[in-house]
Amino acid sequence: MGVMKILVTGSNGLLGQKLVSQLSRGQMEFLASSKGENRNPECPESRYKSVDICDESAVVELVRTYRPTHVIHTAAITNVDVCELDPSSCHQVNVTATKYLFDQSVEINAHFQLLSTDFIFDGIQGNYKEEDLPNPLSHYARSKVMAEEILKSGSYTKWSIVRTIIVYGLGNNLSRTNIICWAKEALGKGQAMHIIDDQFRAPTWADDLAWACLKICKLDKIGVFHISGPETMSIYEIVERVAKYFSLSIDNLVRTNSNTLNQPAKRPPKTGFDLSKSRRELGYRPMKLEDTLPLI
Repeated sequence: MGVMKILVTGSNGLLGQKLVSQLSRGQMEFLASSKGENRNPECPESRYKSVDICDESAVVELVRTYRPTHVIHTAAITNVDVCELDPSSCHQVNVTATKYLFDQSVEINAHFQLLSTDFIFDGIQGNYKEEDLPNPLSHYARSKVMAEEILKSGSYTKWSIVRTIIVYGLGNNLSRTNIICWAKEALGKGQAMHIIDDQFRAPTWADDLAWACLKICKLDKIGVFHISGPETMSIYEIVERVAKYFSLSIDNLVRTNSNTLNQPAKRPPKTGFDLSKSRRELGYRPMKLEDTLPLI
C-alpha cells in the first residue's frame, strides 16, 4: 500500500468529525469537505474545503485537484422525514451527488466508500447479513438503495459500502443530536419523554464506525460491510439503559408505539446486523452501549 490520501465528505457531521480525529491522530494525509464553513474546531482550516457536492463542476475540481487515493462519502440527507417530504432534494444529495463523486473517483482510480443504512431493509426479519435483499420503505431508504446501485452496477471494482445503524457520540456544533445524547440531557432535566418500544436497533458508537471505515480503506477491502453496535434493542430500552447507567429517574419516561407518532416516513420495525463478516475480515470489535457512556 502506497501513501494514502483520503477525501472525507460530510466532515461537519458526527462520523465526518470522528474520521478527521482518527486521521489526524494517525498523522494521515486527508482533506475534509462539507457545505459551508468548517464547524469542527479539531479540523485545521488548511485541511478543509467547502464544497457543494450537488454542483458537478465543483466535485470535478475537488477530486481532480486533490487526487485522493480513497474517498469516504458520508455526506447525505439522513433525516428520514425530511426526505419523505422533499424527495427531490433527497434524490439530488443522496443519489445524484453520489454519482458525481463516484464517477470522478473512477476517473482517477480511487477507492470509493459509500455510507449506507439499515433502513434499506424492511425490518421484518432483523439481524441482516450483507447479502440480504433490500426492501426500502421510504424515500430516504430508496435513495440509499439507488446510491448503492451506482457502485454495484458498473464494471469498476474499487468500492466499498458501509451500512450502519443509529450512530451516536459527541461532536462539535452538530446540526442534529442523536438519541443517546438527547436521552441523557432530557432525562437529566426530568422532561416527559414518549419513547417507542416497537422499533429495534443496534446503536453504533461513532468512533467504532470511523475506525471500521478507515480499516476498510487501509486494507483496500471491496464490497459491502455491516458495521453497527453489537446489541439490538428497542428504542425504549436504549433510553432506559442510558437512565440506569447515569442513575437518572425514569418516572417521566412513557412507553408508546410508532403509530402514535404520525411520522411521514415508514421505518423498519426491527433491524440489527450480523457482524460476522466485519469481525472476520476487519477485526471489528464494537463497544457495548454501557462501555461508551462514560465518554458521552
